[in-house]
Amino acid sequence: MIRKANAVWTGAGKDGAGKLTSPSGVLAETPYGFKSRFEEGPGTNPEELIAAAHAGCFSMALAFGLQAAGFTAEEIRTEAAVSLEAEGQGFRITRSALTLNAKIPGIDDAKFREIAEGAEKNCPVSKLLNAEITLDATLEG
Repeated sequence: MIRKANAVWTGAGKDGAGKLTSPSGVLAETPYGFKSRFEEGPGTNPEELIAAAHAGCFSMALAFGLQAAGFTAEEIRTEAAVSLEAEGQGFRITRSALTLNAKIPGIDDAKFREIAEGAEKNCPVSKLLNAEITLDATLEG
């Protein structure tokens, strides 16, 4: 399975602009640039997209892990906070902090944490990222 997306950039680094497009149409010439990446300008940025991919991948991995253990989540809410830090002349993604809040009927906290930690280690996006990944998991009653 291969998934694709395209980026088109015009102009210089700080003053230029880019557009991201994916075959699914979710990204359709979605703007990104210096202001959306390093300031608070309109558009998206690669780190936001990585955070969305990580949160989505982890949530799905958790759902499958729960299913394999005989549980079904009422709700899984995951936030991924991706950190971009200066490194030498450039930047590096150093961390993806996952915050999980889940409602799962019939599960105890120990089993919940075991399955959540397995999902964090085994989701394909976690395996891809060469950064510190943390998980703060809360089982809601």
